[in-house]
Amino acid sequence: MEMQVQSHYWTRRAPDWQAAVVAGLAAAAVLMVLELVWSASVGDAGPWNVSRKIAAILMGPEVLQSSAFGVAPVALALVTHYALGVFSGVVIGIIIAGFHWETSVGMMLAIGAAVGSVIYAVNFHGLAQFYSWFVELRGWDTFIGHLIFGMSAALIYWKLSRRVSES
Repeated sequence: MEMQVQSHYWTRRAPDWQAAVVAGLAAAAVLMVLELVWSASVGDAGPWNVSRKIAAILMGPEVLQSSAFGVAPVALALVTHYALGVFSGVVIGIIIAGFHWETSVGMMLAIGAAVGSVIYAVNFHGLAQFYSWFVELRGWDTFIGHLIFGMSAALIYWKLSRRVSES
């Protein structure tokens, strides 16, 4: 009987692109629902606060002057949010496929949590240098939301991907 040990060294292997895109979209939807529920139940700034902050990246800080619903800021925030979700899903797919980390649920949760942590750090500490209004969104609730985003994306990718049997 021959036993094979799977290496976790980087190899050039393409992810399942469709699974990565769907995982990013689905995880972005999970994060959006969490943000809306959280802001509606606890937040005092209103449910459109986060959408306006995201839209202000492209529309400028003047969009932050109002807290009311606006079609243009919400639409732009949705497009930006989902585009970043797809990008993150693709990155997760590349990491999982490249390192052959399709081993277990625990591994998917660890990869997702790591990616979610990096996304949080980049968005709310790195980009906050350029978009000062992101500083207001820092906190445990946002961090946990991004952990859940990453873990959701990794799990969804893992479940949807067509893993090629390698001998």
